[in-house]
Amino acid sequence: MGTSLAFHIVFAALGVGLPVLALVAEGLWLRTKDRTYYDLARTWAKAMAILFAVGAVSGTNLSFELGLLWPQFMRYAGGIIGLPFSLEGFAFFIEAIFIGLYLYGWERLSPVGHWLTIVPVAVSGAVSAAFVTCANAWMNLPTGFSLAGGRIVDVHPFVAMFAPPWQTEVLHTTLAAYVFTGFGVASVYALAFLRGKRTAKVLAGLRIAMLLGAVAIPLQIVAGDLSARFDAQREPVKFAAMEALFHTQAWAPLTVGGIVDAAHRRTLGALEIPGGLSFLASGNPQATVRGLDAAAPDDLPPVAPVHLAFDLMVGSGTLLLLVALWWFAATRGRARPIGKWLVVALGCSGLLALVALEAGWVVTEMGRQPWIARGLLRTTDAVTIAPGVGAAFAVFSCIYLLLGATCWWLVARLGSA
Repeated sequence: MGTSLAFHIVFAALGVGLPVLALVAEGLWLRTKDRTYYDLARTWAKAMAILFAVGAVSGTNLSFELGLLWPQFMRYAGGIIGLPFSLEGFAFFIEAIFIGLYLYGWERLSPVGHWLTIVPVAVSGAVSAAFVTCANAWMNLPTGFSLAGGRIVDVHPFVAMFAPPWQTEVLHTTLAAYVFTGFGVASVYALAFLRGKRTAKVLAGLRIAMLLGAVAIPLQIVAGDLSARFDAQREPVKFAAMEALFHTQAWAPLTVGGIVDAAHRRTLGALEIPGGLSFLASGNPQATVRGLDAAAPDDLPPVAPVHLAFDLMVGSGTLLLLVALWWFAATRGRARPIGKWLVVALGCSGLLALVALEAGWVVTEMGRQPWIARGLLRTTDAVTIAPGVGAAFAVFSCIYLLLGATCWWLVARLGSA
């Protein structure tokens, strides 16, 4: 499941962000009549079709895996959080319909009419991701039901769909998609620029993609702060694992980096900022922050990978913010010459955005362990007991490798066209 999610989240994020780039590019063509923007929009439309097809296949695999790998979880949760999954299906079909209209309507619709068909794609892509994130929010803090004799009764689907973490998670996830798409696409054009392909189309693609990424990344920093404060109040065990805080204390330090020694409840070689974590959690450097010692040993997540993933996410996001500020200072968002080292930094930004995206998802999923639905159902009790999971994992891994290689080849051919 982890492999499937790590693969699919890339295409899900691009499905949210790439339609926005196409919307902007075609809008600029309508406004300026500059053929460069028209060509750019058509190229992104083709890329969007390829990525949508691959994402649909990997997303379908995930749907089957929910039932095949987690039968006990679906027995408990299916009747509670089925609503957001159903609504996600509607959003997906709306997205698919309008992608078809957009792809095949270039010569058949009026210019403005065609441009408007990409709007539902951009909206439904974001809404689709939001519905799935709502289901994940419920897993972190289950609500909207009652328990009677070990059975789930009195289900309120809308209450469950809008579980307490939904606002911070949806905001953080949606902005992550825009950050990844903006910097990911910008890095492609930056690398083309470094290889000497300095056409108007490359420069326009770089500029539009960086506008999206540079606007989204500071908003993402703010959203991350809101998410961390929420976790400190409502999910303190995950928050403590993120920061490798083993002991409840006032003036809790902000721990950056280091090697977690969970057996001895310490972090070696870390940079510690006194009072930093207390200030991050509550705005007061003297505040007491709950550590991992406040939870039962059997309820603790794997601290080392959660802390490492959190540091990777925050570190990558901080570097992306610096790149965005550098780009704004050099260009002020306009078509101006940029230096070689800035282009190199832009070329590396796509990898940083990918690391931030994947690491953030690892924090969300592993930080909830050992629960698949916190306080309701443990992961070990939810997983299938059927044999042959190892063989299925090998088969699906080969499928993902084939899909990834095919997608890479198709997109590369598109870029060289």
